[in-house]
Amino acid sequence: MHVTIVYVTVKKEHIDDFIEASRLNHEGSVKEPGNRRFDVVQSTEDPTRFVLFETYVNGEEAARHKQTEHYLRWRDTVGDWMVEPRKGVSYTGLYPK
Repeated sequence: MHVTIVYVTVKKEHIDDFIEASRLNHEGSVKEPGNRRFDVVQSTEDPTRFVLFETYVNGEEAARHKQTEHYLRWRDTVGDWMVEPRKGVSYTGLYPK
């Protein structure tokens, strides 16, 4: 499994917009054949902070995700709403297999 954890901080005035754009990206992502999980979570302590937890069967499927229409639309829509560039960290999933 290929796991990417993406950290995002959004400007306060765009929290609701970001949530809606991320919902649309989530809905498209979970339909991808190589996707195993795509969670979008919001901090309970700081509502401007979000984490996207993306799991794909392998790195190739994760890379393919970045070519999809829903991802490109999300990327282009939310970029100016962020306090700083998002940070994605890749991991190898061990369990569950």
